[in-house]
Amino acid sequence: MLSYAIMGAIKLYRGVSIYQVKGSQNWYVRVWDRERHRYIVRTTGVRTAVKAREIAKEYALELLRSEKPVDREFTFRHFALKCLSNSAAMVAKGERNSNYARVIQWVIQKDDWGLVRRFGPRDVRSIKTQDVHNYIEALEKTKPHFSSSTKNTILAAFRNVMKVARDEGVIDHVPDTPRTRQRDNPRPLFRFYPLVSKEDDAYKKLLDAAKTIAGEGVVVRGVPVTDELYDIILFVTHSFVRPTTTELYAIKHNDVTVADDPKRLIVIVRNGKTGFRSANTMSAAVSVYERIRKRYPDAKGEDYIFLPEYSNRQTAGRIIQRQFHELLSRASLETDVISGSRHTMYSLRHTAICMRIILSEGRVNIFNLAKNAGTSVDQIERFYARNLPLSREMARNLQSFVD
Repeated sequence: MLSYAIMGAIKLYRGVSIYQVKGSQNWYVRVWDRERHRYIVRTTGVRTAVKAREIAKEYALELLRSEKPVDREFTFRHFALKCLSNSAAMVAKGERNSNYARVIQWVIQKDDWGLVRRFGPRDVRSIKTQDVHNYIEALEKTKPHFSSSTKNTILAAFRNVMKVARDEGVIDHVPDTPRTRQRDNPRPLFRFYPLVSKEDDAYKKLLDAAKTIAGEGVVVRGVPVTDELYDIILFVTHSFVRPTTTELYAIKHNDVTVADDPKRLIVIVRNGKTGFRSANTMSAAVSVYERIRKRYPDAKGEDYIFLPEYSNRQTAGRIIQRQFHELLSRASLETDVISGSRHTMYSLRHTAICMRIILSEGRVNIFNLAKNAGTSVDQIERFYARNLPLSREMARNLQSFVD
């Protein structure tokens, strides 16, 4: 029926319309079936729009009457709101990063495609795996730009809502959800010796260029580049922190302790991507922090260690990002030659993790590295270790035995 050209469509109200098709004098009614998420089409059997309107309204009311009312406490919307409340409580306790709650809320409450829009009035006891498949298929048509990661985030939020219903004894189990296969692209990093030759050491070129533009007094968007940019590069590379407002730019002097045996900093990340964590740095970060203390001799415990004159940490982050992009341009290091991806501040974190794997000659404890970096062993294996060449030293380490 819908393969014919629709003519003279008239919308009566949301989800209900009448129309004619080429080659037929009768009017048709189209009603949106909320349960099956598809249109139901019937002929009205009449040729006038006035009579077709009456028949369409009667049919829509008949369809609504056939739907069994769902008690509010069994609806998906009810448990979605509880899920949002639970996620906010976890953030307040420091168990989750604030971004966790924002993402959950975005997925659940998005007006045009969110979970509540799709499943809100549904009885959670009636939602099956096929319903989830249909939802994802619809998303792939209406939102073809959604990445596999985004779709998996949506599915994770769906599972979280259904887990609330399960934990309250309303359902026995959470419906299986189709996991979208993700493509693990290598992370861009600044290649370093011995990963590459000394002549091609991009990390050293980056540091040398940072010293140069600071010495030349380069100004970016009205803010001069200083040795602070150089120190930030070193600090990220030797501390594994994320260059974000909730990690790098949120660190205060009270969050930093200088420790010995071995020489290192113990850095408290209060509200990182994975929540609260205490991380050990490499020894080179100690020298950076000593220079920071000299740079800001009157700093107090609750002052930020980098760009403390900017109370707005997003502003501080943007300043460094602009200077870093200028640095990449001047050093001709905009792109990672191996992965083909563009470098960002995050490339320093990727470099830090790869350095520990390579420079330790394979001896680094991956679990310890993951804990310090606020990530997982799985992430390190998927995005870093598997893409690094097996050096001679790492091969020897593979074949070594305890004396």
